[in-house]
Amino acid sequence: MGQPHKSIAAEQPILALGRVLQSLREGDDVDVLIETTIHYIHQEFNYKLIWIAAYDRLKHSLFGKGGITPGGDVNFLRKRLVLQPGDLLEQVVIQQSPLGVADIRNEKRAGEWREVGTKFNIQGTIILPMRHKDRCMGVLLLGSERWGYLLPEDAKARLMMVLGELGAILYQHEIHLQQKQIKRPDEPLLHLLENVRNLNNLEERLKAVVEATQDFVSPSRTNVYWFERQGRYFWCRMGNQLVNLHRDANKEKLAAGMTVQELSELYYALSVNQIVWIGDARSSLEGQFTAKLLQKLRVRSLLAAPIIWQKDLLGFLAVEGYEPRIWTEADKNFVQGAAGFISLVAPNDKIENTVKQIQEDSQLTSEVAQSIYTHQDLKETLHTCASRVLTRLNATRFLLLHYDQDQNNYQVIYQTQPHNRRPLISGFSLLSETDRQMLKSTKTTVEIENVEEDLRFFNWRSLLLENGVRSLLICNCAQGHKAEALLIVTHTNHRSWTNLEKEMLWIVSQQIGVVVRQWRLQTNNEQQQHILHSIQQCLRIEGTESPNSQTEQHHLECTALRQIASVLNCPLALLLSWSHGESTAEIIPGVIADSRFEVVLKSKLSIQYEALIQWALAENSYLNVSVDHLPPETRQWLHGSGIGQVLLMALRTGVDHQPTGVILLADHRERHWPQHSLNTGEILIDQLAWLRRQQQISQRLESTTQELRQLNWYKHRRLEEIQRTAIHLLGQIHDLGIPSNDLTQTRYQLLLRQLDHTTASMTSIVKLEQWQLHVSWETMPISSLLKRSLERIDNLVQQKKLWIGVHGLGQPTTEKEAANSPAFLKGVPTAANPSTMAISGDIGKFELVLHELLLAACHRSPNGSRIDIWCRRLDEQFLEVSITDNGTIETQLLTELQQKTHKDVLAFCHFDQSPNLNLLICQQMMQQLGGELDIYQLPDHRVVSRLVLPLADVNS
Repeated sequence: MGQPHKSIAAEQPILALGRVLQSLREGDDVDVLIETTIHYIHQEFNYKLIWIAAYDRLKHSLFGKGGITPGGDVNFLRKRLVLQPGDLLEQVVIQQSPLGVADIRNEKRAGEWREVGTKFNIQGTIILPMRHKDRCMGVLLLGSERWGYLLPEDAKARLMMVLGELGAILYQHEIHLQQKQIKRPDEPLLHLLENVRNLNNLEERLKAVVEATQDFVSPSRTNVYWFERQGRYFWCRMGNQLVNLHRDANKEKLAAGMTVQELSELYYALSVNQIVWIGDARSSLEGQFTAKLLQKLRVRSLLAAPIIWQKDLLGFLAVEGYEPRIWTEADKNFVQGAAGFISLVAPNDKIENTVKQIQEDSQLTSEVAQSIYTHQDLKETLHTCASRVLTRLNATRFLLLHYDQDQNNYQVIYQTQPHNRRPLISGFSLLSETDRQMLKSTKTTVEIENVEEDLRFFNWRSLLLENGVRSLLICNCAQGHKAEALLIVTHTNHRSWTNLEKEMLWIVSQQIGVVVRQWRLQTNNEQQQHILHSIQQCLRIEGTESPNSQTEQHHLECTALRQIASVLNCPLALLLSWSHGESTAEIIPGVIADSRFEVVLKSKLSIQYEALIQWALAENSYLNVSVDHLPPETRQWLHGSGIGQVLLMALRTGVDHQPTGVILLADHRERHWPQHSLNTGEILIDQLAWLRRQQQISQRLESTTQELRQLNWYKHRRLEEIQRTAIHLLGQIHDLGIPSNDLTQTRYQLLLRQLDHTTASMTSIVKLEQWQLHVSWETMPISSLLKRSLERIDNLVQQKKLWIGVHGLGQPTTEKEAANSPAFLKGVPTAANPSTMAISGDIGKFELVLHELLLAACHRSPNGSRIDIWCRRLDEQFLEVSITDNGTIETQLLTELQQKTHKDVLAFCHFDQSPNLNLLICQQMMQQLGGELDIYQLPDHRVVSRLVLPLADVNS
């Protein structure tokens, strides 16, 4: 049998690690295990300084557990080291990650270890945390005489394994010590429950609870404080030093009581079922109040648990110490459990009264509901509810508020108050967003026990205090909705209410909320009916066809003004009216219901300088102006003594339409304009603007049509006379015969044929186009059409010395011509066969349009300039003729020509004057004849008149 193999050198560290881990798992004594760890680290790692310390979280310090030093002095290794902010050890404890220092002698944050490094010549130092469940249980410090802190990965892994095991041991040891030190309150509480159950009255039970609490917690004294809601104070009902002190036994001893104002923080904490503790430099309350409370009770430590029944605070159980003390969890649990026993037995003395009160509350809510659904009148219904609620709650005021959207505040729609108190006449300001959200989300009555101290409803504090309100209950009458209807019950003293009382008021408030919503719906319905009637009356306005008097002339405006004044309920309604192009406005009266709102109606107001007109034109909606802001010039004609404020709105019908009037409404200074009335008035004013515009358009179109009919009749009759005369003269020429001279004969025959042709075309116009255009169908080469059009403007061309060039009729274009051509024609081949460049349609009208374009180009071209005519075949159906000139054209005219219409027919337009009107007529006519006409400007500022004509079919 062979020799066993010797362990190789690489296995030795693993074996040593296994042995130390096994020792740590099997050992019980923490000090021995720490020594074992120190021995292992000293044997396996080459470090001259080793220090292990446990971390005390409460005192934020490290307590040395031992180690090794080069000189053998280990006394300082067992010292307690308080961690300082910013030093290396605190950084390792807080971050729970290793930290290395190359030379600890030069590290300022090393603290006392800097001196140790200097003493023992320690340079490179590594500090490693001992962790368990994210808690730092201590640290390991390793120091070397070498410079640097590099630790091999395998060594680091072994160290962390050992430290992790040691950290778990320290954690278990700490938990075990805590469990041994904890007092268990379960058995004393069970014994106390048995004693309380066997006692007969509340006083004996309170005494038993006080004695058991005193025995278990061992404070300086134990007291039970009882709460009085009416006066909002606590009085000592039972204590281990006060034997059965009753509030009625000795009135002088009530000095032992304390008001809620003195115990405000304590009271609010107990009210929400929180235990309050004040110990050695620690407190569950704010520091400023803690000192005052301890001074009031003449103690230095306190532990108080609330006594609550049905969410109502009955009092609290307090253990008090004359010396500072840290209260353990067992102390807190026992006091809280003892206070809970009192909460269970306290209501038994008044159980009959409580049941009776619940029955009365149920009867009250049912009677309130019956009165709500029986009575029709809102005031009578609320009077019944208020009287019953105030009697039940022993309160002084009953207020029902409703949010007024127009005034953005709460208006009192119903209130009751004592005979010696005045009613609230002013509205309640808007609540803060926090208060509104609280009322919207809460499902119970909100209680304010002290208005002077409570920060809730701070916006109302001054108003409430001025009217003697010191405490109140408030309910949102529509749960889950915006706080629009609020029920408030107030009292003149500081006091609190029970949960039964608050629940009763909440039920009543929800019932009242139904009535308020119904009342609001009925009011809105009446308002909508009135608005609908006014709109219907305004839509039925009929203007007089031929006004004979001032009243008939402004029938539309006066009728609309009366409807607007009716909706807004104002005594003065006027219209400051003008027409397009006028500089002054006239005053059209609608309603002047009071002599105090007198106006000088014959005044002529300058549109440009009258402040009211300019202010109204600057606004897109209505404008409210105080009479104090009106200039003296305006007050000369708007001089009524009763006028306190003016409401203005311009008559507008569109963005591109100019206003032609301003509605002026006036009322007294205190008048508030409701938003729904303003909205309706705005609709009626818009309707008036459109009706007025349509009336003006109709009148203008009627006048224009009448003028055009007269002009057409006159020109047509004159044309008939000219035709008759021409035919008569032509007949006489034919009767005279043809001259014998050959040259004269030829010339005579040519002129005669031309005269016959002109007479025939004139006859066609007279017969076929008396009241409407007649479209004929002919074919003509474009060259002939251009030649005839150019002949008609030859005198104008000669007069202005213009040069006219025609391009694209089959002749090759020169380089100079190509350079001057429009951008879209450059490089486009011209037609090779001029015979294909023929157009078809109403040639006579095409010729007139082309003549009009050439005439306009000649008029706007400078003397001696050139005009180019470019012809191009677009496709098989259309031919393009573009006329370019170097003239100037107004930008506004170009815009209107490109739009081919004018947005506001009542405003001034370039089309209203010739020759611009002729260009618009040519555009419209080309659309009817199947072509196009566009006028625009090139980047080089040349003006292009682009005419698209239909091509003739060469195959037909």
